[in-house]
Amino acid sequence: MRIMTKVFQHADLSDRNSFHVKQYAARLVEFETTEELRAVFADGVPERWTVLAGGNNMLFTRDYDGLLITPVSQKIEILGEQGDEVRVRAEAGVEWDDLVAWAVERELWGIENLSLIPGKAGAAPVQNIGAYGREAKDVIRRVEMYCPHSDTMLTLDAAHCEFGYRESVFKHALKGRAVITAIEIGLSRTPQPHLGYGDVEREVEARGGATLRNIRDAVIAIRRAKLPDTAELGNAGSFFKNPVVDRSVAEQLQARWPEMPLYPAAEAGKAKLAAGWLIDKAGMKGHRDGRVGVHERQALVLVNLGGATGGEVIALARKVQAAVRDKFGVEIDTEVNIL
Repeated sequence: MRIMTKVFQHADLSDRNSFHVKQYAARLVEFETTEELRAVFADGVPERWTVLAGGNNMLFTRDYDGLLITPVSQKIEILGEQGDEVRVRAEAGVEWDDLVAWAVERELWGIENLSLIPGKAGAAPVQNIGAYGREAKDVIRRVEMYCPHSDTMLTLDAAHCEFGYRESVFKHALKGRAVITAIEIGLSRTPQPHLGYGDVEREVEARGGATLRNIRDAVIAIRRAKLPDTAELGNAGSFFKNPVVDRSVAEQLQARWPEMPLYPAAEAGKAKLAAGWLIDKAGMKGHRDGRVGVHERQALVLVNLGGATGGEVIALARKVQAAVRDKFGVEIDTEVNIL
């Protein structure tokens, strides 16, 4: 079989990361098939390597002196149906929002609330992406992956992916040990609208009710109103996670700030705070430091105002974290993968 990988030496990463910071990788390889991926590691596993998919959740602070691997496969297919569930397989290089659009066009429910989230399908389980009350773990059934150290293809059931809030086994035990090649998700032909977030419900009702198309259009409208276009302002979407704290701590904070939003957390006795609200009330929303800033409409988003380095972004992030810590005594962690 002819191997068709594309190999780039001293690869410019400016257009391969959504912050558009100008750094270089010693070597970058694009692969489409499993055979091509195996060929990349045929001569052994390099000391430093990682997967660079869409670059939407990655911040480079220096040149990368190892190997970057990028999936470019675009295939989406229906595997079969069992009862109400439709099993769909999407290869790692599929744009996530293209997968959502594909599902909506075929009247398949389950991922419409995750419309317009940037990134690739293969990255969705790593971060357990989520928005408006839904997460990737709600639909992911299996994850296909290649393990370079053993030169084997494995399939991991969702139950073993250790999904949590923006967490998975791929960020921990399998980090640097597996390349996701495809995901299998379960969608439904039965309408299952999730309108628990007020903004979504209002936008959907304004469009005439809870159809798949209306929900997708509502989510897209909300995201575009709040989030900057990466083509205009370099950013990685939400830079910070919503902090999860003991419910007693959350209640003490809410007693002092009654308008503070609180959300249920997966863990018993815990509550989730809104990091964007905390950053705003700490006085950092719209703050600028030279070539970087906190977005004026969404405090979770740090932006490259033009020509910024990864180091400048990190410095601003630390400043935001300190402001929230000083005002509320709460730590907010970064969501972005920092290299």
